Amino acid sequence: MHFKLLSDKDMKAIDGLIESYGGAAAINQKIEDMRQYETRKKIAGEKGFGDMLGKAEKYAQDFPKVEDFIAREGIKTDKKGVCTTQVSGFQGAYVTSDCMRRLAENKDVLFPTEMISVVALTDHYVYSGDLLATLAMAENIMGASIFCSTNLIGIPMLEDRFALIEKVTGEKFDRRDLGDGMSQLILKNMGTAFGNLGGVEVGDNNHLVYLDGITRAALETGNNFFLNPSWSTIIAACYYGRHIPAISFKISMLLSTQNALQLRMLMNIFKEFLRDDGTCPIYEINIGNAASPETFIQCGEEMKASGLPVTLAAHLRINPDLGMENFDWTENAHKVLDSGTDITIKYESDGTARPYDTMEAYFLSDEERNEKADLIGDVIYHKCIRCDKDVKEIMRRGHEAKFAKIAYR
Repeated sequence: MHFKLLSDKDMKAIDGLIESYGGAAAINQKIEDMRQYETRKKIAGEKGFGDMLGKAEKYAQDFPKVEDFIAREGIKTDKKGVCTTQVSGFQGAYVTSDCMRRLAENKDVLFPTEMISVVALTDHYVYSGDLLATLAMAENIMGASIFCSTNLIGIPMLEDRFALIEKVTGEKFDRRDLGDGMSQLILKNMGTAFGNLGGVEVGDNNHLVYLDGITRAALETGNNFFLNPSWSTIIAACYYGRHIPAISFKISMLLSTQNALQLRMLMNIFKEFLRDDGTCPIYEINIGNAASPETFIQCGEEMKASGLPVTLAAHLRINPDLGMENFDWTENAHKVLDSGTDITIKYESDGTARPYDTMEAYFLSDEERNEKADLIGDVIYHKCIRCDKDVKEIMRRGHEAKFAKIAYR
């Protein structure tokens, strides 16, 4: 007996949301159009971010190259097990710009290829040009392979938007009136102001609010990769991403993918919603911090055997308030690579207790985040340094490593 993950009613609601934005083909085309640098640069300039992008282009001229490091140290990357680099905490344009400036001055840090941002997709962040300028620096200037944004479904939204989502999907959303035309989903579990560790709680049909949020961000900025925190949003996103291949997702460690049993549950979801070309709407899974290197290796082997093109990531360092004190998975990552298993190494922290090297930085208001851009920029600057140091050692041990395009000639 097999139970469908989505009922006809569920799929009809998601289809209604897609059609409200002009249909899948129109959404795909608009996202691709918005990913062009000249398009982003023009719009960012109109919104006041032109000087910032100009400076970023100059910073980019001073970033070091992988080839020089390989030649200088006589590196031979001839072992199996490929390492992909990832750093979290690129909290908007001002923070990203500040980090770029510091790295350009350093001139010795190879830039990671995957960038993660945990900023609520507020109207200000999405429509002011902040997110657009961030993506222009991350993807177009530095050449990051992916830039992951996070939709926290508890953020205040226009009441008219909730009403529209209800109209096109036929569903209802339990929300409170905030006044001034704004409403907010009512989240019942304990957590932050945005709800249960950044949006893990997705009750009833609130996955539709999640999908609407990422769609608006994607159409406005070309952002095409999003963090996905809950079982229901993963299922909904797999169906959504099957129709809209311009959008892909990363599964958060907060889902607790800590072992192969949980991985297999995910793989069964993926299998049901593969695209016609065999690709999967889920690009990457964070294996949780509780996993041993042996468990990570087993997950890697099972994922490879499944034929699903999904990568696996592990935190090497984590925020002090995200898990155990002095967490360090570096030696475990070496064991994973030495087994011939590919791994994406993720840095939530550089392993030191710096100001704003905490989840607090993820939940600042738009105004506070910009005011503290130099403090948060300092945090991700040191994360990039830690990532650079660790991955250079990985390369010395004979493993290939992947960086952003800016790190190559």
